[in-house]
Amino acid sequence: MQFPDSKLPKVGTTIFTVMSQLANEAGAINLSQGFPDFDGPEFLRERVAHYIQNGANQYAPMTGVPALREAIAGKTQSLYGRTVCADSEITVTSGATEALFAAIAAVVRQGDEVIVFDPAYDSYEPAIELNGGRAVHLALPPPAFNIDFEQLKAAITPKTRMIIVNSPHNPTGAVLSADDLEALAELVRDTDILLLSDEVYEHIAFDGAPHQSLLLHNELAARSFVVSSFGKTFHTTGWKVGYCVAPAPLSAEFRKVHQYLTFSTVTPVQLALADMLQQHPEHYLELPAFYQQKRDFFCEQMQGSRFTFTKATGTYFQLMDYSAISDLPDTEFCRWLIKEAGVAAIPISVFSEAPMDTRLVRFCFAKDDDTLKAAAEALCKI
Repeated sequence: MQFPDSKLPKVGTTIFTVMSQLANEAGAINLSQGFPDFDGPEFLRERVAHYIQNGANQYAPMTGVPALREAIAGKTQSLYGRTVCADSEITVTSGATEALFAAIAAVVRQGDEVIVFDPAYDSYEPAIELNGGRAVHLALPPPAFNIDFEQLKAAITPKTRMIIVNSPHNPTGAVLSADDLEALAELVRDTDILLLSDEVYEHIAFDGAPHQSLLLHNELAARSFVVSSFGKTFHTTGWKVGYCVAPAPLSAEFRKVHQYLTFSTVTPVQLALADMLQQHPEHYLELPAFYQQKRDFFCEQMQGSRFTFTKATGTYFQLMDYSAISDLPDTEFCRWLIKEAGVAAIPISVFSEAPMDTRLVRFCFAKDDDTLKAAAEALCKI
């Protein structure tokens, strides 16, 4: 029997899985994959147990339980001043990655072009290609990794269906400004280009800078799928619950895909998240300060190392330059780092179509202080 050619010939096992596996095999401290090594809020965990014990164990509505969609609508109004309809404009998904795929699958057709900014989260391009589109890669130049809007303008063609933006940005930690939103609106004005905004780190922006959601901008919100993640917000990445906010016509198409991907998302967790949002909004309001303390602690511990860095402005990732340590390509350096220092990181080149001329790796600081201190001590010995 001859098997069909791969639809994703360039895709292998994700770098996150590879590095986490190597870390486990070596007994290394894992600062590679982006998950906390501490648990979510006790109240939230207790509410999940409550709903499981009280029979909320069957299918949720396809669009999400009403209480959670209403809570998301309230949060959206409170944070971004945007009134959205819980019934027609909010869809709960089984993780943000599902939401990203559903948004792309809903609108990208054969021959369409989708602009992505490198380094880019690795789920974007496979979703584009599986739906017949072509990813157009634009580089975010270091060290600031800001969008070059002249380059973006030149890349737009009659085939451009969608632009994907990500802020706070994984893996660089860069954030969009209000001026960036205005520049983006100017470029897409009078076009049919849609936007997909990956905002899973919306509550992790630092140094007093507010998160600039596309939901803050009337023109952009009117043509956007905005995706977020409860896993990132509540330290529960393993629950895989996210959501998408989009205008009703876009949500209708989004839901046509969503209902045949997962149909619905785990019921007791949705109900517990609704309670958490309504009763404890202080959790996400205090999250920037929580993670800024961890960023500052990790960076302080790394001052004695041979790595150089500029503090991240968002996410729970910190880029560090190893130019003073090694000339190895970043993927090889990360393998060496696990073996020699017992610490796992993520190479940045894997996020880009054309690797940048840099020596950068990404560390996750969503860890207990003891973990961060132990990792920094090992790294400072290099």
